[in-house]
Amino acid sequence: MDNVKEKQLKIFAVKERMHIVDGIFNAKAGHPGGSLSIADVLAYLYNCEMNIDPKDPKMQDRDRLVLSKGHAAPALYATLALKGYFPESEIKDLRKIGKMLQGHPDMKHTPGVDMSTGSLGQGISAAVGMALAAKKFNEDYRVYTILGDGEIEEGQVWEAAMFAGFNKLDNLVAYVDYNKMQIDGTIDEVVSPHPVDKKFEAFGWNVITIDGHDFNQIESAYKAARECKGKPTCIVANSIKGKGVSFMESQVGWHGKAPNAEEYETAMSELKDALAELEV
Repeated sequence: MDNVKEKQLKIFAVKERMHIVDGIFNAKAGHPGGSLSIADVLAYLYNCEMNIDPKDPKMQDRDRLVLSKGHAAPALYATLALKGYFPESEIKDLRKIGKMLQGHPDMKHTPGVDMSTGSLGQGISAAVGMALAAKKFNEDYRVYTILGDGEIEEGQVWEAAMFAGFNKLDNLVAYVDYNKMQIDGTIDEVVSPHPVDKKFEAFGWNVITIDGHDFNQIESAYKAARECKGKPTCIVANSIKGKGVSFMESQVGWHGKAPNAEEYETAMSELKDALAELEV
């Protein structure tokens, strides 16, 4: 990846993180930790990887994204707003009654959302169904899904993984946000899903392990996924919960709470400084 492209992606990701913090602060509720940790992959998918058209969100041959970890909706909303699916001003109305952006993705009311999610474990099953449909009807679109590492403690995830591997859905890419934390503590303390890579491999998947905040590694992984034939691909991305906001990074407590006014100002100041440094 050339330096200009990488810089553009870093700028986009910082803007995503600013919207994430802004939305959750104004809502007084939400999930900042796991939203901040997937900003980089969403920046790459929507700027470099996926075939999309914000002016035509229901385009038949568009690539689909299913946010299986639906509580990280603020990250998806930030991305969609920055890409022009809806005005960025909508972010401040996150979770407000009667507004477009609710606490979990809603495909009926939010342009760019391909699947309503929130019940953990179910999103990947929907993604598998979309990928199977593409195969059955000879469609060229690809399907992407993002899961949490706590989420993969759900049994339905492994039923979907088994089905996808058996049906050789090489148009499907699952991205596991491996930040090693969930609402009740570290995944090791709750129900360890280790070894994640070997489990997916056992179900017939091509598995790639990366640094989820390194755009060059993200790019290489998705290119390898496109080149892999006869198997779905799982990208296990080592990531940092709360990435980009110093006091939220690697802190379990920031899984599902909003910053107060002082914390908001600190977070936004850090992100604005990061953006200013990149835009020099």
